[in-house]
Amino acid sequence: MKIALLVLYFAVLIGIGLYCRKHATDVNGFVLGGRSVGPWLTAFAYGTSYFSAVVFVGYAGQFGWKYGIAATWAGIGNALIGSLMAWFILGRRTRIMSQHLDSATMPQFFGKRFGSNALKIGASLIIFIFMIPYTASLYNGLSRLFGMAFGIDYAFCILVMAILTAIYVIAGGYMATAINDFIQGVVMLIGISAVIFAVLQSKGGFINALDGLARISDDKVSQTPGIFASFFGPDPLNLLFVVILTSLGTWGLPQMVQKFYAITNEQAIQKGTVISTLFAFVVAGGCYFLGGFGRLFSDQIDIAREGFDSIIPTMLMGLSTEMIALVVILVLSASMSTLSSLVIASSSTLTIDLIKDNFFKNMSESRQVLLMRVLIVIFIAISAVLALVQYKSSVNFIAQLMGISWGAMAGAFLAPFLYSLYSKKVTVISCWTCFIFATVLMTANMFMRPMFPAILQSPINAGAFAMIAGLILVPIISLITPSPDKNLVDNAFKCYDKETKVPIIEALGKE
Repeated sequence: MKIALLVLYFAVLIGIGLYCRKHATDVNGFVLGGRSVGPWLTAFAYGTSYFSAVVFVGYAGQFGWKYGIAATWAGIGNALIGSLMAWFILGRRTRIMSQHLDSATMPQFFGKRFGSNALKIGASLIIFIFMIPYTASLYNGLSRLFGMAFGIDYAFCILVMAILTAIYVIAGGYMATAINDFIQGVVMLIGISAVIFAVLQSKGGFINALDGLARISDDKVSQTPGIFASFFGPDPLNLLFVVILTSLGTWGLPQMVQKFYAITNEQAIQKGTVISTLFAFVVAGGCYFLGGFGRLFSDQIDIAREGFDSIIPTMLMGLSTEMIALVVILVLSASMSTLSSLVIASSSTLTIDLIKDNFFKNMSESRQVLLMRVLIVIFIAISAVLALVQYKSSVNFIAQLMGISWGAMAGAFLAPFLYSLYSKKVTVISCWTCFIFATVLMTANMFMRPMFPAILQSPINAGAFAMIAGLILVPIISLITPSPDKNLVDNAFKCYDKETKVPIIEALGKE
């Protein structure tokens, strides 16, 4: 059954990729689906790009073990801050200004918004460099589930996922990714709900499972009885950093923001906001809620030897064959949808913002699309090799890789992008300050971690700090540096002043 479901699933993905070839003949179609993607597809694309094996296997297991049932706050934060507020604050203004500036990528947006080619190149390099470790973490999480379900070698798991994702992304571009994300999102909604029910039933139901969790103690973590079943858990401060990184981080991630570029119109954003938020509540909330019961399986897990990434696979080992098949499809869906978003964002950035504008200025649309397809193959290959190297190295936790990647990109881009949508006073120097601060901080955290203060040694905490610091740095630096060119800024913001005439359907007089 497991093999049959996988074969069917792969056939559907590839079929959709081939079907969407007609939408991927030019740059706008390949990268943004012609800016004609509806609210349901966009909302599911946003959600499935947000939540991957990194969340289901890495974060849910690690933070559920550390914080108990309180880890659910991370999922709630993902829904309210990472989805609801992101769509409400960024969605409409991003859609309008990105179309007005004719920008298809985040670096291109920075370049045109600030009139700086150097800023565009800097943003492009940050995206390419720091997306690779994030992509490697996707392979890692998936491999553990495949190993549990089939006993398949890790290298084979990487090869299968890389080839299949490459086929449907190269064939159909963003539109194929969006349609597949919708199907994958449905699988994720059904899968996480069924898995939570099955795992809790294996421990006697929710009440018995919660009671069992309350009876577990760990003197190294807390002396408080029942701390893992409490409202805020044993370490509220570090849990807050997790919420900030995983929730606020989406505001500055190129593959997430790009979803707003592609949505069909402003009205669709309102509907997409609701859909995306509900999706996040179920998927993210469900993942962290499930991980919160990880300590009930402590007799089967050797954290010191196997690591946190083994927690969720261990929780699932006792399920039926049908449930394990569903879990494999669930995690495969989450991982492939995120991987497809990452490779499109990276290949389009390199093609449009680096190669075309700096080396081949007269490159035709067809050549740009071809180059993007070639770069997708290269990007997937590099990340797959890195995943294999990482698997054999000392960096074994998925959360570390994602924390470094998210912290660098979100810390670099969140504040400049957010403020540039709302304020005319943001300067190029303030953007560079944010870029350099976040990337240097996260790189130093990777290589010189022991030298950091205790609270910032975790990549999660360092990433959250980078984002918060950026929100403070950009307005301060903008105040003390020369004002941007008035004509350039006014041109960017005039898109918000356009008037739209609508027909009067019914008018009532004063009487």
